[in-house]
Amino acid sequence: MILRLHKKRLMFKLLRKLSPIIGAERAHDLTVMMLRIVGSIPCGKWILRKMYSVEHPSLEREVFGLRFRNPVGMAAGFDRNGEIFRELDALGFGFVEIGTVTPRPQQGNPKPRVFELPADRAILNRIGLASKGLDRVISNLRHPRKNIIIGCNIGKNTVTPPDSAPQDYLRVFRNLYQYVDYFTVNVSYNTTFKQYVPRTRESVCKILEPLFDFRRGQNQYRPILLKISPDLSNEDIDTMTDIMMDTPLDGIVATNAMVKPSDMNTDGETLKKAGYGAISGDPLTRRAIEVVSRIYERCHGTYPIIGVGGLMSPTDVKAMLNAGATLVQTYTGYVYNGPRFVGDICRSLIEEENNKQSESQSDTTI
Repeated sequence: MILRLHKKRLMFKLLRKLSPIIGAERAHDLTVMMLRIVGSIPCGKWILRKMYSVEHPSLEREVFGLRFRNPVGMAAGFDRNGEIFRELDALGFGFVEIGTVTPRPQQGNPKPRVFELPADRAILNRIGLASKGLDRVISNLRHPRKNIIIGCNIGKNTVTPPDSAPQDYLRVFRNLYQYVDYFTVNVSYNTTFKQYVPRTRESVCKILEPLFDFRRGQNQYRPILLKISPDLSNEDIDTMTDIMMDTPLDGIVATNAMVKPSDMNTDGETLKKAGYGAISGDPLTRRAIEVVSRIYERCHGTYPIIGVGGLMSPTDVKAMLNAGATLVQTYTGYVYNGPRFVGDICRSLIEEENNKQSESQSDTTI
């Protein structure tokens, strides 16, 4: 058994090296397939947990009534259809956000549509909310799970006109309500389009209000968060924060990938060849932390914020938490750092907490 898992670990490393050759999206699909295989092996998830998961009381967080074993989650986009959340849990994630889930299946943009930019430790994508649809996700989530917190990022189908968008969001929300622990309403950048389309307060509230109305009639409470783009102006970020404070919204996920980051190291020819898309990774780090800090200050730290974007090291995660994030998510950082990344973050957070306690005890002694 150990030998079989060791071979799988070597294959993960091999896929990382082959990614520039076979393509980033193909490497991702193969990784998902391999995780499913490992998860199907007797004791496979148990061994993954022993190899990668880090447990410690100081890592636990209680946020919007949910108990997280650590503050590091997998961001939406990695497990788009709820196929490997159990395996990701075994790899040490404190929670997994699946999606974006759309009511009907859709292919997204033509391939190739995902490109690694190693000079920037970044990924450019224009997937366009590819989804196997609501019914497939329900079938994946229907089986019982134990102590795994699952969020669901929800969106509309590309062919759905803007005026009908609230119905798409409500359909996914209503049908997945019994299967997930919280929802993220994705009103950020959709790479089906070649530019970011700003959201007004009115358009966002039209999407949120039917969700609030449905939730009021349920016996169980499901937190609702809003995911925003780093390409928003500071004024628009304030508007989204005000929506959170003025409505029954439970928090904000900040941010998504960035359409036009500055200070790129990748040469112009490579970017031109890759084409349009949203960029995640190192170029996003500073802006994502700025956005979280701005939201935190405006709401006076009274609402949960999930910080995501450009978290490429434990130091980045600490900076995001210090900026005001309650929880964090990673995706690109996990791609570049590998399966030990979450454990490295957790160990760094434990060390920081131990140092704080030691300093506190020293001050008391003095």
